[in-house]
Amino acid sequence: MKGKTALITGASRGIGKAIAELFTKYGAKVIAPTRKEMDLTSSASIAAYLDNLDQPIDILINNAGINILGDIETISEQELDDTLQVNLCAPLLIIKKVVPQMIKRKSGKIINISSIWGQVTKPKRLAYSITKSGVNAMTRSLAVELAPHNILVNAVAPGYINTELTQKNNSSAEIEKIKQTVPLKRLGETGEIAEAVFFLASERNSYITGQTIVVDGGFTCL
Repeated sequence: MKGKTALITGASRGIGKAIAELFTKYGAKVIAPTRKEMDLTSSASIAAYLDNLDQPIDILINNAGINILGDIETISEQELDDTLQVNLCAPLLIIKKVVPQMIKRKSGKIINISSIWGQVTKPKRLAYSITKSGVNAMTRSLAVELAPHNILVNAVAPGYINTELTQKNNSSAEIEKIKQTVPLKRLGETGEIAEAVFFLASERNSYITGQTIVVDGGFTCL
């Protein structure tokens, strides 16, 4: 990882922070734009930030995302638009901006952070599930398109992870119930997701592309 430059979105907390810390530990130069620097709700902001970068990106981690709870009757059009923009459109726009330099150098790793809710679902995860299913499809499509340029594209789909977002969307009692539905009987830790991302982004991965790696303690096996 030494000498590599990694762009990581949503690196201020949770999974993104754990990824950034692990990459930094092993010698990567991490670029982690704040929301003020690159607002994912604005295509213009994304373009402006990336156009001003003065160095090529070796590794792109699309981690930032939002999870607005709501069913078909209660979720608003604005909430749908925001979820689609941040979770799906923004990562695609970032890739579109970053990938030309990767193609030029015939090298690159792209990892999109998906979710188990892109494969299974539960009530009030409508918008989130739609976008994460889209992330999985985007990952497969780009892997095929970019393979001739030696650019590997994968996704990591976390299950229930011990993050602020999990704590926000579930009460303490609900979290205890969730743990009982996971074969390993616990939540995952952010560092465990970071390790999976690190492997896919490292030189040790030379042949895995187009895959969505599920890291969920066995939850989706049931």
